[in-house]
Amino acid sequence: MARTAVVVGAGIGGLSAAIGLRRAGWDVTVLERVAAFRPVGAGLVLQANGLRCLDALGLGEAVRMRGRADASAGTRRPDGRWLARIAAGDLERLLKTSAIGIHRATLHEILLGALPEATVVTGAQVTAVTADGLVDYEGPAGPARIAADLVVGADGIHSTVRRLMWPAAAAPVHVGVRAWRGVTPPWDGDLAVAFTWDRGAEFGIVPLVDGRVYWFGAVNAAPGGPAGDEKAQVQARFGGWHEPIPALVAATGTVLGDDLACLDEPLPTYVLGRVALLGDAAHAMTPNLGQGANQALEDAVVLAAVAGRPDGLAAYDAQRRPRSQQVAKASRMMGRFGQQLENPIAVAARNTVMRLTPPRMALRSMARYADWHPPAQT
Repeated sequence: MARTAVVVGAGIGGLSAAIGLRRAGWDVTVLERVAAFRPVGAGLVLQANGLRCLDALGLGEAVRMRGRADASAGTRRPDGRWLARIAAGDLERLLKTSAIGIHRATLHEILLGALPEATVVTGAQVTAVTADGLVDYEGPAGPARIAADLVVGADGIHSTVRRLMWPAAAAPVHVGVRAWRGVTPPWDGDLAVAFTWDRGAEFGIVPLVDGRVYWFGAVNAAPGGPAGDEKAQVQARFGGWHEPIPALVAATGTVLGDDLACLDEPLPTYVLGRVALLGDAAHAMTPNLGQGANQALEDAVVLAAVAGRPDGLAAYDAQRRPRSQQVAKASRMMGRFGQQLENPIAVAARNTVMRLTPPRMALRSMARYADWHPPAQT
């Protein structure tokens, strides 16, 4: 008789875990609280570690076909002057695979398409979880209960599973940053991946495969700031920066904005009984290293590889918690050194260091957290 798993949350991490567990012989049900999926969100960058995870799940080729491999990349000042540049192909030569820019909705569609339709139950709000694998939820047909050998909490930074099973865990905290994201219509012109830093502000550009451009902006700001037109706020803050930043924002229809938060206090364990946390539910991090989705993919393939062992969940915790918490800490520090840095003397010193750092040394530093290989899948 097949072992059973319930995955709470049908985001990137949850769907990837479901795919991996099914490939390992598990009978999987995914519970998702939204009633229907919509192509929402913006873009993300799949780094070498995330792409290797997708390869392990049998989806790497499909993702590469619908994503755009990064060519050159670099960091600039608001006046357009380059602080650091990485030539096309250098990252791929170092890590044996390029990074891929892809719309989040496209990646989600690929993952969802790799599961039988009946696997995912939408409109299912989890109300109770026990350490021995009982999950209660309110579903489309009313209250329901599932008994499982494994429960995976992959329900995001405001995880219901974490709140129910880890009631003493610290809540997410705001990091003092307001962030905006958008995707343009197909763009006329060849753009490279680029990040522009100013005092307490950052703007990033990631071209996508279909000609569209994913961009994000971030500024230091207390949470709960003035409401209003998100696009107008971005234009007011970044309108004087180098091209094509103002033009990209002007061309964008919907601009998403939110106050960034993370789990600043690391959990002492990701596992309790038959329950395991994954992705943002376990280690929600700031986006400064671009590792959020990649770390969720790592969680998924490790869990799928070890969950069937007698010591499976202990092995999952031992393999994933130290690394993911280290990446989360490094991402927080990168934010303080990068986008959040405001002191003009410190900013000038940082920019000087970036200009003087040899490109190969900078590349190795950037690639440090992406140079990870998944375990063999059963």
